[in-house]
Amino acid sequence: MVDLKLGKLPDRTPVKLSITITPDLQAALQAYATVYAATYGVEEPVAELIPAMLSAFLESDRNFARSREAMLRGQK
Repeated sequence: MVDLKLGKLPDRTPVKLSITITPDLQAALQAYATVYAATYGVEEPVAELIPAMLSAFLESDRNFARSREAMLRGQK
């Protein structure tokens, strides 16, 4: 078997998630989408921005990353 630099790609099957949010959060998300469009010149629907926003939040939470890594090590 060849040892490739790129490992096997993870599962990328989309998962649909339905949530209920407050009107204040909806307004903030819409405002974010407006600022995003002004910044990048591309209008993106809020529903398209949310997954990237959540990923960025989770990636920036170092305590979460450490805890998650410890949990994964404990499962092996």
